[in-house]
Amino acid sequence: MAMSHLAEDEKALIAAIREIAQAQVAPRAAEIDRTGEFPWDMKELLAQQDIYAMPFPTEYGGLGASELAIVMAIEELSRCCATTGLLLAVQQLGSLPIVLFGNEEQKQKYLPRLASGEWLAAFGLTEAGSGSDAAAMRTVATRRGDSYILNGSKRFTTNGGLAQVNTVFALTEPTQGTRGISAFIVEKDFPGFSVGRIEDKMGIKGSQTAELIFNDCEVPLDNLLGDEGGGFKMALMTLDRTRPGIGAQAVGIAQGALELAVSYAKQRIQFNKPIAENQGIQFMLADMATKVEASRLLVYNVAEMIDRGEKNVSQYAAMAKMFASDAAMEVTNDAIQVLGGYGYIKEYPAERMMRDAKITQIYEGTNQIQRLVIARSLLAFPVSSSGS
Repeated sequence: MAMSHLAEDEKALIAAIREIAQAQVAPRAAEIDRTGEFPWDMKELLAQQDIYAMPFPTEYGGLGASELAIVMAIEELSRCCATTGLLLAVQQLGSLPIVLFGNEEQKQKYLPRLASGEWLAAFGLTEAGSGSDAAAMRTVATRRGDSYILNGSKRFTTNGGLAQVNTVFALTEPTQGTRGISAFIVEKDFPGFSVGRIEDKMGIKGSQTAELIFNDCEVPLDNLLGDEGGGFKMALMTLDRTRPGIGAQAVGIAQGALELAVSYAKQRIQFNKPIAENQGIQFMLADMATKVEASRLLVYNVAEMIDRGEKNVSQYAAMAKMFASDAAMEVTNDAIQVLGGYGYIKEYPAERMMRDAKITQIYEGTNQIQRLVIARSLLAFPVSSSGS
């Protein structure tokens, strides 16, 4: 297990989450995947156990947990069920702009109900023609009296249609490119806000991914986050701090696949001996374990950088997310190979783990974008766009 520097109370919290995940989350994972229905019972479990409260400051009803503890919690949940691990990750993603940039009135209004799990959060940046290229955004916010009028749509929004609180990015100065993007807190029941298509996905099937539609959606002036034109910077700073959570999700999935492969290799008899005695299998398991541990170290390292308040975490967040998600795809693919034909059928969770792992290479910035972020940081090129 990778080294970590948790306080004693947080060590106890992670141990409790591990037990909860094994006892209550793992038995639900296959059914959540089969039905593709949002797991309200898992949402309530995270709320009752104060797991949703982890990313929020104590003064707003949260636990004020360290980023290291948060990524470890996501890892433990994702090891048993990637959809359930995502519940915590996206609650942090959708809420973090308010935590980082909201004024006191906004924090008092929204954070306590998000910390309790009463409300869910979502993050609306991606559009049909604007993913990695945020500057191609077309959603527009026009000032009209004491309100902004939003017109446009967002795509691939996790918790879309379920979240009461949506952090939405829109152009207030369409001619200014990324400098014209602003951020807004959009409540589910604001006039003109509706939900379009619900996506039928390859993996994380219990997580609702939806299109958000704004048709003359009226957003109060008080719901502007920070200043006009500051939205793109807010999005980048948020993603720098939440990408480690996606890395943690990938680590959890990969750890679950590794454990499954090791257990199966010990039990499966071929040629009168367990296949674990075959050097070919042993080498596969050794490579899988090394990839998981290296991924974990990268994720924990950047989480601790965030906890120390280091400013330039973008490169390391990109490394952690990129490496861990690529490793998760490789490890889950190898787990299926170790299980052979059984790995390919739904009786065993290996195929679900591979399907779930794939999205970690795509959302919160594709791994191609992460490589650009890393390279530009090394070469000191300016980063002009990013994806979600």
